[in-house]
Amino acid sequence: MENAFDLPAVSDPMSRHPKIPGPGEPIRLHHSLCYGCGDDAPIGLRLKVIAGEGFTVSAQMVVEQWMQGGPGVIHGGVLTAAFDEILGTAPLTIGAPVVTAHLEVDFAKPIPLGSTLHLDAEVLAKERRKVFVRASAHLGDPENPVATAHSIFVEIDLKKHFAAYRDDAAQSRP
Repeated sequence: MENAFDLPAVSDPMSRHPKIPGPGEPIRLHHSLCYGCGDDAPIGLRLKVIAGEGFTVSAQMVVEQWMQGGPGVIHGGVLTAAFDEILGTAPLTIGAPVVTAHLEVDFAKPIPLGSTLHLDAEVLAKERRKVFVRASAHLGDPENPVATAHSIFVEIDLKKHFAAYRDDAAQSRP
């Protein structure tokens, strides 16, 4: 299988977007029914993504019973959805609204139900519309990840991209 995650030799210049919240502050959700971050989603992760320094973000998630895959552990798809949310939020630190083009997850250790999962993501590079992001998940020790992920996102015009699906889905964030 070909690895689609090769960083560009030279990244486009990146700077922190002036409207991104300061380190330690939440990044507002993009719409209330989003499975990843929406407060009003009937079933969802409801991640609260926090801005970090530079081009980083973080979030925490309690691994609940309904997230179970194998006996007593999180389902890999639920973990992948959590990664997709935090990885897709990180590009907002450079002012880039994006959609997922490529996402790879490496599962290192089982993640037990009832544990608190810590997720961290960082924008690594930008090349034209492509934004390259990596993330890791741990159970309290950043030096001991339980999973890692990397992704390529494509910058979009929100209003044009979602126009055919929902008129008000083009709410921008940060």
